[in-house]
Amino acid sequence: MKGILAGYISGEVLRGGLGQSKDSATLWIHLFIMANYFMPLLGAYVSDRLWGRYKTILWISLFYCVGHGVLAATDLTSNLETRTWMLWLGMALIAFGAGGIKPCVSAFMGDQFREGKSRLYQKAYAAFYFSVNFGSFFAFLTIPFIARNYGYGWAFGVPGVLMAIATLIFWLGRRRYVMVPPTRETKVAGFFPVLFAALQNRQPGRPFWDGARARFSAEEISAAQSVLPVLSVFALIPPFWAMFDQHASTWVLQAQGMVEAKITESYSLGGQEMQSLNPALVMILVPLLTGVVYPLMGKWATPLRRIGLGMFIAGSSFLVVAWIQQQLDAGAKMSVLWQALPYLILTTAEVLVSTTGLEFAYTQAARSMKSIIMSFWLLTVAAGNGLVALITRFGGGGSHEASVTPQRFLFYALLTFAVSCLFVVVAWFYRYRDTPGPVAVSANA
Repeated sequence: MKGILAGYISGEVLRGGLGQSKDSATLWIHLFIMANYFMPLLGAYVSDRLWGRYKTILWISLFYCVGHGVLAATDLTSNLETRTWMLWLGMALIAFGAGGIKPCVSAFMGDQFREGKSRLYQKAYAAFYFSVNFGSFFAFLTIPFIARNYGYGWAFGVPGVLMAIATLIFWLGRRRYVMVPPTRETKVAGFFPVLFAALQNRQPGRPFWDGARARFSAEEISAAQSVLPVLSVFALIPPFWAMFDQHASTWVLQAQGMVEAKITESYSLGGQEMQSLNPALVMILVPLLTGVVYPLMGKWATPLRRIGLGMFIAGSSFLVVAWIQQQLDAGAKMSVLWQALPYLILTTAEVLVSTTGLEFAYTQAARSMKSIIMSFWLLTVAAGNGLVALITRFGGGGSHEASVTPQRFLFYALLTFAVSCLFVVVAWFYRYRDTPGPVAVSANA
């Protein structure tokens, strides 16, 4: 659904769009993505403290389906204001549903491994990410086609129907899953109660966590201690996501000024369809890096080294995008296929950062903190998209098209290079938590 938002929000009213500016489309798309990745905090709390991961995934998925139903109904009215409000309502429901299950799905998968099988984590999370992108590949090819030929109502409705089917399949497997009970049942304290107790009872000259020892066990404090070092790493990830998620906004808007690639008489590749290149490349690069490159790199390929390398590579993609925009502004007629190069660079960075981040988040968190640490990882995506929204809202200088300019693309590239240098420093001093896992080592990152 995200793949057609740029075209829908900025498209001509007579063709079913909302007729808003490029900056407005960029702003609302990234606010939507930010909401999707902020809601995991709620999902993680409900999962870890109340329902457990299975029930959280099952029930909150229903909001996802209802949101798509609201968006599908936008075709039933021609009133522009009503359609706009229906868009915001549908996006809000989808953000609640999709965001609420995000930290639980990947953690729930990790729960299925028995003791002694933790060395499969790296391959399992790579397979998980491969599966997500397998669906995305076909979605980015078909949903824009449905929107163009049958209207946005059908394009918004089809993913909702498929999500409902997926939820049913998930329910049918309920007797086969390993169910980890919530901390309400295990009586294990969560991260925030231990943190607040430590803050409230701080004593000068004493270790920070000593303030919580009067109320919580050593195991609970150790679990809470596992979170803050990970957050020091996560704090520098948002600029990566600020760039990555623009392939659904500014890159699509850039492609509106490029020449579509005609595949058949009835099918062409435009900016919306070009997004399918990202998941297609992921499906190639994940097994290549996981099965070939990482083993060749040996012990050097620690999670934080992979993430740091990925951040530097990501910045390079926006140098290419800035060059493309410069050529377009000069009047050049460029095929949309030129975007394949920055897509290749950015997707390589994504595999290094995102699949590794999922693995790192799960292996570095204590057992009782799996969902909350996953939600913090996803919160880096929210922060990155919030950064794009702020820059778009306040950095335009009065222009409504500033989000798609060479200067703006260069700014994001330089920002990411600078933060990547800081990441290298933080990663160097990080010590991996001594838990079973494929890359749980004590050497520097």
